[in-house]
Amino acid sequence: MIDIHSVLLVAVVSAVTIAIRFLPFLVFSGRETPAFITYLGKVLPYAVMGMLCVYCLREISFVSAPFGIPELVSVAAVVLLHLWRRNTLISIIGGTVCYMLLVQLVF
Repeated sequence: MIDIHSVLLVAVVSAVTIAIRFLPFLVFSGRETPAFITYLGKVLPYAVMGMLCVYCLREISFVSAPFGIPELVSVAAVVLLHLWRRNTLISIIGGTVCYMLLVQLVF
């Protein structure tokens, strides 16, 4: 039997997520979007990606094996894939596959 607490929890989380997604459309409907909000829409994706890179690379140890080699090779793969294809999804998937193959099969 499904626990009512779990169902209510999923319902509340879903409702809040939907409300957060639709709130900007309700607030700015019929009006021009403020310049500050437009600015945030342009710079926040890059800031988030930068934070994710720092978060993922923060515990690299250059003094013990494997000396950060899988991480650095994977970062290079992401950069090269992005320069070659200009496709974020291909870059992320390629870097992830490269890292997982290096960690599981090589190091």
